[in-house]
Amino acid sequence: MGSVDLWAYEKNALKKGFSIIAGIDEAGRGPLAGPVVSAAVILPADFSVPGVTDSKKLSSGKRNALYESIYAHAVSIGVGIVDALEIDRINILRASLLSMAMSTANLKPRPDCLLIDGTFSIPNTLPQETIPKGDSLSISIAAASIVAKVTRDRLMERYDLDYPQYGFSKHKGYPTKAHKAAIRRFGCSPIHRRSFKGVKEYV
Repeated sequence: MGSVDLWAYEKNALKKGFSIIAGIDEAGRGPLAGPVVSAAVILPADFSVPGVTDSKKLSSGKRNALYESIYAHAVSIGVGIVDALEIDRINILRASLLSMAMSTANLKPRPDCLLIDGTFSIPNTLPQETIPKGDSLSISIAAASIVAKVTRDRLMERYDLDYPQYGFSKHKGYPTKAHKAAIRRFGCSPIHRRSFKGVKEYV
């Protein structure tokens, strides 16, 4: 089995006549606390930063280093953030897709084609291709996954200063044993997702 050509989807879009291609991914659908964060990234054709892949496969240090490189070389990066209050109001899937649409709207120049991680298209009129496991298959989506994850992790580290009793800097809001024990002990904070199992029992 040969290695995956991470540029295959971008090259295919170029063949179809598109010229400004953005990859989009989100981080934070599963946590019990904090926002869902999306990133949209347009890379230059000569982008050659080694090691860019699905952010979940990278160590925190490697992700942070790649995040800096992506910001240094990308044509444009857009970020979209939807907070816990809105997640509870509209549900996590719709909040994820909304954050992806927001990240796309923050790109300049405006893309003419979107490559989206997953199976759902986003609320946007631009041509879109959904790619399951796209963060392992497309360089633009992989870059977006790194930006989204690092941005969200840094937000959760910031929230840790406001609500130190929950340990957000360690688990980033995901449902770890320690996090669930903290919810049982302290109840929920203003950034907890009150519609989620594991939180709503303690509201």
